[in-house]
Amino acid sequence: MKYGEKLKLLRNKRGLSQKELTDRLNLNRSTYERYETSTTQPDYDTLKKLADFFNVSTDYLLGHDKPVDEMSEDEIDEEIKEIMKEVDVWYKDEPEDKREKLEMLRKIIKTFTDN
Repeated sequence: MKYGEKLKLLRNKRGLSQKELTDRLNLNRSTYERYETSTTQPDYDTLKKLADFFNVSTDYLLGHDKPVDEMSEDEIDEEIKEIMKEVDVWYKDEPEDKREKLEMLRKIIKTFTDN
């Protein structure tokens, strides 16, 4: 799915017209219309503004990431397995103190969720 199709899907899920969306985000409507047709690409600041508004990642808009609600159960299982492999690698040489590990995981998760 192209980024323009994703933008249109996200806008429609919110029940917004192009005019309502562009008014809220202070964007030029005709420029935004070209985003939805994938004729023009948004600059970085606009891409970030759109991602923040729709509560998705810029990677998702650019086609590098899928929101969880669009993933199949198999894709979710596979991603969880991959993340768990990474966690095992992170803690391979760490002390066995579970409290320390839990605190470190909380910091990592907070880093990702605060952005």
